[in-house]
Amino acid sequence: MFTETVPPLQVVIPILPEIGLLALLLIVLSVDLFLKPARRRTVGLVAGVGMILILLVNLFVGLSFVSTPGFEGVMLGGMIRYDMLALIFRTIVLIGGALTCLIALDVPKLGRQGEFYAIVVVAVIGMSLMGAAADLIMVFVALETASISLYVLAGFLRDTPRSAEAGLKYYLFGAFMSGLLLYGLSLLYGFARTTNIYALSAPLGELLNSGVEGAFGLVIALLLVLAGFGFKVAAVPFHFWTPDVYEGAPTPVTAFVSTASKAASFALLMRVFSAIWPVEVIPYWAGLVAAIAAVTMTLGNILALVQRNIKRMLAYSSIAQAGYTLIGVVALTQTSLGAAAVAFYMFMYVLTNIMAFAVIIIVSNTTGSDQIADFAGLSRRSMPLALMMVLSLLSLGGVPPLAGFFGKFFLFAAAVEAGYVWLAVLGVLNAIVALYYYLTVIKVMFVDTTEDTRPLAVSPAYGFVLLITGVGILAMGTLAAPWWSWALDAAQSLVAAIP
Repeated sequence: MFTETVPPLQVVIPILPEIGLLALLLIVLSVDLFLKPARRRTVGLVAGVGMILILLVNLFVGLSFVSTPGFEGVMLGGMIRYDMLALIFRTIVLIGGALTCLIALDVPKLGRQGEFYAIVVVAVIGMSLMGAAADLIMVFVALETASISLYVLAGFLRDTPRSAEAGLKYYLFGAFMSGLLLYGLSLLYGFARTTNIYALSAPLGELLNSGVEGAFGLVIALLLVLAGFGFKVAAVPFHFWTPDVYEGAPTPVTAFVSTASKAASFALLMRVFSAIWPVEVIPYWAGLVAAIAAVTMTLGNILALVQRNIKRMLAYSSIAQAGYTLIGVVALTQTSLGAAAVAFYMFMYVLTNIMAFAVIIIVSNTTGSDQIADFAGLSRRSMPLALMMVLSLLSLGGVPPLAGFFGKFFLFAAAVEAGYVWLAVLGVLNAIVALYYYLTVIKVMFVDTTEDTRPLAVSPAYGFVLLITGVGILAMGTLAAPWWSWALDAAQSLVAAIP
């Protein structure tokens, strides 16, 4: 904890991103208030560029302070823990938020709605806090700040039936699962009489050893908390909302939910599950998560094979990706490589998925549809866009030397290191299955023909997003060592925080 001798600046550092995002929120609302409707596209540029600047400042300051001797990074009465894990996932979330604002600029009925960008900023604040939450109260507050914002964003196009349906389904399912999570967290508080996640393990261990009743109560709490987090990351059997929400929500929102929200949820899942459960419980929750991971990646890939809508296909792909990532969560019980693999994979996944959705937006703006068949002949209409889509799909499929290959390699290696060889083998088999539906889209783009020869307009903002994500995917694949080293540092900070 901080003492009175700690410099005031050092107290501010752990919440510097949130302070910057609150200031950005006020700027976005002010710009939206004074600009004419025809010029409100500028609001999205302000929000996107603002988050990039906050990201750069946070990286520059954070990397200096996290490595400072004696800097604990704990504040607000233990609510926040600022370490390398928080830094890397805040970076991921800010990238996701900034790129989401930029790919929303040219979306009809969305790009000039200033309140849309304001809600995105609020959601990023919640996700940023999720990456650093160290108290059950902050866990729930951060989760709900992000979740409520996402419910609104999913149903933002009120006059579009599919968007309204997506928002309503997301809200109803999310509210129910949040109730389960809150009940599980309240049980943990009732058992341990503390809300600090790093002080829960010892009293919960005493409860476990007190008899059958204590063990039963702890199992109920474990199942409730796992169900709440399972919904957030779209793991089976809590995935039922994902296809409808992904298909019906505005495409930039789908990109945001599938990337930044998922990354923040995994950061929180790792921090909570690595800290609160007694040692005796670890094999049981690890086995349960391993089973969920196996079913999630298998079911997601099988159902993706028969999809004809590309957003729905990527929804089931996202479920499968959650299954792969859960392999790293299972492995962190035995080795720090698990947490590092999750951090690397989420960084890769944010860049890859946002690139795919940026191309989808450009194509759908011209065709007015999200069907895979609408990508027919894309290579002849715009070879650069077709190549970008190929890059993202092959990265999702884990084809070397792209970032997705190393992401999967690190996850499977962590599983083997932790003794879950069967889970790694199943992951490899699922990755092979997934290649089929990714290659199907590539075949449509390069082999199928279409009579639609309308040109595809790519604005400078979209060009910037495609450039940044493309370079990131290639850099994380061909030059994986620096990124992996950063992920390992984040994993070590997670381990070091465990009492």
